[in-house]
Amino acid sequence: MYKLFLKRTVDILVSFILLTLLSPILILSALLIVLSSKGPIFFRQLRVGKNLNTFSILKFRTMTHEKREVGDKPLIGKAAGVTPVGYVLRRLKIDELPQLIHVLTGQMSLVGPRPSIPAQLENMNEEQKRRYSIRPGLTGLAQVSGNIHLSWPQRYEFDLRYVDNISLPNDLRILLRTAFLIVRGEEYYLNKPLKIHTHA
Repeated sequence: MYKLFLKRTVDILVSFILLTLLSPILILSALLIVLSSKGPIFFRQLRVGKNLNTFSILKFRTMTHEKREVGDKPLIGKAAGVTPVGYVLRRLKIDELPQLIHVLTGQMSLVGPRPSIPAQLENMNEEQKRRYSIRPGLTGLAQVSGNIHLSWPQRYEFDLRYVDNISLPNDLRILLRTAFLIVRGEEYYLNKPLKIHTHA
């Protein structure tokens, strides 16, 4: 019942409320980006969503607007190219907040596997691609259990564990851990994977 109907209803209500309540932060972030570095406010990138459908993901720009090669290695902390404002937005996960629009419109969910770039599909087996059977999430089990400090196969393993055990209690646990993670930082939760309830 929750997976089929209520999850989408919760996504719509919560994303609408958060977009309204957080609008001052969104506007201030946009102004700081414009005033502190050249380039657009938003960063767009093609990502793979539910049923392998692609969409253009929206994030606040946190790097200088220079052409660079997109690699598969994560950017951690004050990496080269990350602006001072961008570092703060990344640390507090504010750069991800524009994706609430994707949650509201149905391309994403509050909780789910993170949407990958298309190139990652080449290195996934069919089992790992089951992560695309549901909407990608603003946050997810892999993101609150080590995130970029995990290998890709480890992240896919967390994604599939979530896909097989979607429930309201598990979503609430992941959202709560996300809130604590923003305050304490990702490093605090290294080697502390979040345990979720399983249907088995």
